This record gives sequence, structure tokens and C-alpha cells, in this order.
Amino acid sequence: MLQISQLYIYPIKSLGGIPVTSAEVTSRGFKHDRRWMLVDGQNRFLTQREHPQMALIKVNIQSDGLLVSYHANGSIKIPFAYDTLSKHDVVIWDDTCIGVYVGDEFDEWFTTILGIPCRLIYMPDDSEREVDQRYAQPGMITSFADAYPFLLIGQASLDDLNKRLPAALPMDRFRPNIVFTGGDAFSEDLMDHINISGINFYGAKLCARCVMTTIDQQTGVKAKEPLKTLATYRLKNNKILFGQNLVHQGEGFVTVGDTISVLSTHTDDRFIIEKKKSVS
Repeated sequence: MLQISQLYIYPIKSLGGIPVTSAEVTSRGFKHDRRWMLVDGQNRFLTQREHPQMALIKVNIQSDGLLVSYHANGSIKIPFAYDTLSKHDVVIWDDTCIGVYVGDEFDEWFTTILGIPCRLIYMPDDSEREVDQRYAQPGMITSFADAYPFLLIGQASLDDLNKRLPAALPMDRFRPNIVFTGGDAFSEDLMDHINISGINFYGAKLCARCVMTTIDQQTGVKAKEPLKTLATYRLKNNKILFGQNLVHQGEGFVTVGDTISVLSTHTDDRFIIEKKKSVS
């Protein structure tokens, strides 16, 4: 049996994630997931890839907003409702979409922490960023996530990796939305159509991993793992793959303990990686 064991929401792109026991599925992903984002002076997104200290900025969801904290700078409350909504084009990778500036006081707070001028952006409900149409149906949208509304990883896949590593790593290195137990290592690779709590999810693309996986989410320190080890057995077309990105149809709630029903599996070569034995 495949069963959800962990759920995560990342309200502000590339900052600390939040483990939750239940999450609401909306049209663009989990409610509040990556609806906020930090941008530079050119309105281009900022991430841990260039600014690993972003991992140390922690976020909590409260009834009326986000409580954001950083050990040396205290905390700041970001409300869900804003007095002014000045819309601007913002850039994420090759996408340009609409965001609104949240407020000068928040910009100043984050600028002090990161040591570079930056602004906090929110994605309003009328800003709809389409998922890559090569891997999704028309009308499917996402938030400020890199490309897709969900990332699915099996606990067995991390267990397999940790057997190969000199020191085990936690799941937070990979920033998933949905983690499940049961099945074989990397069984998520082949999941095409799955159903969770009456909501349909579709495997869109195996997730190519970057240097963010090498950043300790508790210290902000970079290292070589897990990319060094993953490259020895999870490399395909010069990309290191770990986890599968999902799109979906339907709304509702998913909860830790829910069963994952696999309704169909992928047969395309791009989802198939030659298996190599784990270290015993």
C-alpha cells in the first residue's frame, strides 16, 4: 500500500518549508504554496542557489498571515490582505508573470538579511501562470514554483540514496510537497495517473536536481552531496533526476495517511532510468 507520510508547503519561494498534516489542493497547488517570492532590482526571482542563507529564514502560516523569522533579525508578520496592490511583471526562469509588491517594510527587512536590494512579491488570484504545455493540459496553472504545482518523492527512494551516502540526509534537502511510504525505490518515476482523496494527479516530468539539494536547510552550508552520489546512478541526458513533478485536476484536501491509488504508469523512455543496485 502506498500511503502519504509527509506533506510540505513553501509559502515564500526558496525559504524554509512547513510540514503539515493536511493541505488544501487549489487550482495552482497547495494553498499558500509559493504564492510569495523575493525578487531583485530587475524583478527576477531569488533562490538559495545564489543565496543559501535563504534556507535559514523560517515561515509559519497563521490565521491572518505569515510569520517570518530569522535568528538575528527577529520576526515580521506578512498579512494575507494588502492595502496597495501595484502589479508588475516578474521573472521566474523563462516565464514572465504578474506579481504585486507587498510593502516597503517587508522589502527592507529581507534586504537587511540578504545584504542585497530585494522586494517581496505576491501572486494575486488573477495572475495565472500556465504549466509548460509540453507536459500538461491547457489551463493547468502553477504558482511561483520552479515549473509545476507538486513534487512527489517516495521514502524508499531517499532510503536507497542514504544507503549510498557517507552520511544520511533528511527529506527536506529535496523540498517535496508529497512524500509517501510503500513501494520500491523510485516507483514514483513511473506514476502516470494517480488518485489521492478523490483528486487526480498526473506525472508530468522527472525532477532535474540542482545545487539546492546540497544546501543544509538547517545551517545554510553547501556541500557536494547528494549530487555527487546521485550522478552515479540517477543521471539521464546529463540531468540528475530525483522525484517526479505532478499536475492535477480537482480540488479538495490531502492528509497524511491518505492512500495513493496508481491508475496508470508511464511507458515513455524519458521516465525510465536504468536501475543500479543499492549498497547493502
